[in-house]
Amino acid sequence: MNEAILSRREGAVQVLSMNNPSARNALTAETYTALPAALAKAERDPDVGAIVLTGAGGVFCAGGDLNRLAQRRAMTPTDRRAGVEVLHTMIRAIRDCSKPVIAAVEGAAAGAGLSIALACDLLVAARNASFSVAYVKVGLSPDAGATAFLSGCVSRQLLTELCLLGKPVTGERMHALGVANRLTEPEGALAEAIAMAQLLAAGPERAIARIKSLCRHAGENTLDAQLDLEADYMTESLGDDESAEGIGAFFGKRPADYAALRRGAAVQSS
Repeated sequence: MNEAILSRREGAVQVLSMNNPSARNALTAETYTALPAALAKAERDPDVGAIVLTGAGGVFCAGGDLNRLAQRRAMTPTDRRAGVEVLHTMIRAIRDCSKPVIAAVEGAAAGAGLSIALACDLLVAARNASFSVAYVKVGLSPDAGATAFLSGCVSRQLLTELCLLGKPVTGERMHALGVANRLTEPEGALAEAIAMAQLLAAGPERAIARIKSLCRHAGENTLDAQLDLEADYMTESLGDDESAEGIGAFFGKRPADYAALRRGAAVQSS
């Protein structure tokens, strides 16, 4: 049986690929456990600065396996809910990873596959990629955070249209809507995502984690709550070796070497 998640390194970038190409990378029970485990491993590795998430075989992810979903009809509501929560735990693992996670989308990102892409911090899409929230076509309602993620980047009217009609949207339109950060020609999304990840991987790890947290909470916090969070993080950052390195590099007119700080921290903890 194929590994659910393929993992390889590109310098300081960990590339994770959902690996069920015969089913367009539809999610399996193995995916639900393997992806959080791979993210956690990359998060612990001091030599990894950023993560790229993609799909094998030219397709990102077709979402849930309808055969498995159909089998849940015979389950109790409690057991059906537990199955959904396993998926939601995986989504939270993507969102909560302290290191930047970039989605590289070729082919389809459908249903929960769309949610996986949007749970990432940044999104690179091929021009002809297809994004859809097609639950309604099989009598289901969205899960995996699809409505939460989309509501943060499109209007309520467009969100409702996407969910009620279930029609696919191209990577080109997602880029025009501001949902996709970068648009590439077909087969170019992974290379572009890796290039972005390499830039991030050279940055200050702890400052980036704080920035990720600020961006995550900005849409839900009141102004006062966000100001408090910014004050907390700025206080931490000013006392961090990363700011000493960054400010010192600025005045010394040299590139900051944050990788050396990560290596030093790893040696001290070992």
